[in-house]
Amino acid sequence: MNVETTRFGHVDIDERRVINFPAGLLGFASFTRYTLLQPDEEGIFFWLQSLDSPELAFVVTDPSLWVADYEATIRREQMAELKLERLDEAQVFVIVNRYDRALTANLQGPIVVNVDNRQAMQLVLAEKRWTTRHEIVQLGESVKAASA
Repeated sequence: MNVETTRFGHVDIDERRVINFPAGLLGFASFTRYTLLQPDEEGIFFWLQSLDSPELAFVVTDPSLWVADYEATIRREQMAELKLERLDEAQVFVIVNRYDRALTANLQGPIVVNVDNRQAMQLVLAEKRWTTRHEIVQLGESVKAASA
């Protein structure tokens, strides 16, 4: 499947790599099909690229790389919607944003993907323990100048 993106141009992806978000992402309900693009070999950050809109993409990461005790609480009905028996059958990601001179992770709105059927949803965690701007990387002056 050939996909047009504004960041990477034309990208050929396997149909089996399409991730479906029946309810979309928060604020983007009408965009339901995505794929993960890995920009480098390190595999720390990925692009969650919309297949419905070339310019819509989010940087995501595995929160366990940054917060050892991070846990996404998922309700039974959400598990059923994703057709998950256990949470370890899923991959959890969080959206990364740049805020001032730091990269932050939205730990309050994790994305849960069933790795078998590629159905996904974004959760909104009620626990006040997690924030939408958990700092994961402090950016230096050289990074800021290069990205400006």
